[in-house]
Amino acid sequence: MKADEDVKMISAEAPVIFARACEMFILELTLRSWNHTEENKRRTLQKNDIAAAITRTDIFDFLVDIVPREDLKDEVLASIPRGPLPVGGPAEGLSYYYMPPQHAPEAGAPGLFVGKPVDQALYGQQPHSYMAQQMWPQQQQPPADS
Repeated sequence: MKADEDVKMISAEAPVIFARACEMFILELTLRSWNHTEENKRRTLQKNDIAAAITRTDIFDFLVDIVPREDLKDEVLASIPRGPLPVGGPAEGLSYYYMPPQHAPEAGAPGLFVGKPVDQALYGQQPHSYMAQQMWPQQQQPPADS
């Protein structure tokens, strides 16, 4: 962004928001890929797991031409259900959320809890709607008396 000659000015918040969006994208793709790994009873995420996650999820269609699919077999592709799940939708019925760690984690990804619902009222966002949600909840102002 800063190296582009056409970009004249960048606000201080823009790189932070881009970084957060990238983090959310990588988390979503990783979790969907990991679900494919577990379905195949493996403990190592492989390239074909990422390709399967991309193939299963309509929102990742823009990546279909980038990720090679030669490792995927035709019967695997035929058996993959395609659904209208949005980014952030539960992958295979599994809901997840990210919570900042309150103490040092013993193992695994810090602060990642799988299978427990999140109270959406805490964050002021709609469930399973990354594109429409607000990055930070805004404080409501009391109505002005006329």
